[in-house]
Amino acid sequence: TTDKCPLNHALSDCHAMGVQAQNALAIAVVPYAKESIVQETLYQMMSGVCAALSESQCSLVGGHSCEGLEMALGFAVNAAAGDNKPILKKSGLQPENLLILTKPIGSGTLFAADMRGKAKGVWISNAIKFMCKSNHQASFILAENQTTACTDVTGFGLIGHLFEMCKASAVTTELWLDLIPLLDGARECIEKQIFSSLQTQNLRLRRAIINQENASSHPIYPLLFDPQTAGGLLFGVPPQYADRCLEQLQELGYVQSAVIGKVVANQQHGPEYIKCSF
Repeated sequence: TTDKCPLNHALSDCHAMGVQAQNALAIAVVPYAKESIVQETLYQMMSGVCAALSESQCSLVGGHSCEGLEMALGFAVNAAAGDNKPILKKSGLQPENLLILTKPIGSGTLFAADMRGKAKGVWISNAIKFMCKSNHQASFILAENQTTACTDVTGFGLIGHLFEMCKASAVTTELWLDLIPLLDGARECIEKQIFSSLQTQNLRLRRAIINQENASSHPIYPLLFDPQTAGGLLFGVPPQYADRCLEQLQELGYVQSAVIGKVVANQQHGPEYIKCSF
């Protein structure tokens, strides 16, 4: 788990672009301890990393390790595009495209609650299960369904990453709040006013919402800004491909993948790009 979550987070940029990760460098921080414990901890960390990398057909080629107060793990990943295979970008969304999200959101508030001892264990276990699910297999579905643009949903939250796509594509989108998949317990945590430390920073992008006053009345509104770790892919497809795309994703284990909105027009609202509907 400690290995897969940060690794999936690092690999997701490659998966969102539809390119093949080739190799990775790791930086590992192991907590201070006896030499034998440090060596065993590092061995276990790297064994997990190599196993997880193999799922994405990627190799660990080196890196650096050191000791510190807390365990930490990070990666630099190199990737290559296939022959005659287009690289997906955040730009490219077209009017009438449907927006698909492959994983539920809410990991930021859940782990903030966990650090305060206010999250149920089953909520955290379920969140980790989704975080450990790589986007590698989902990336193969993109080209088969005429995907026009794609990104991964991570630290900027759903609104932040959708905003980047809208701005790059010069389009306005409609987000269907009632259809956004949520991690178990996420709604309960925000109702208790428990938020990630990045929530305030992400809230600055509420300016991108056309009907902000109305949208803010919806119960899951704060989760639109919740930062994700190892989150899902967010992408646009022509409407005639959406049903098949969802069926394929769910067969591959992306059980909460869902259509969460659509591209409604070329951008006409100044700095505002997203309308929230419910």
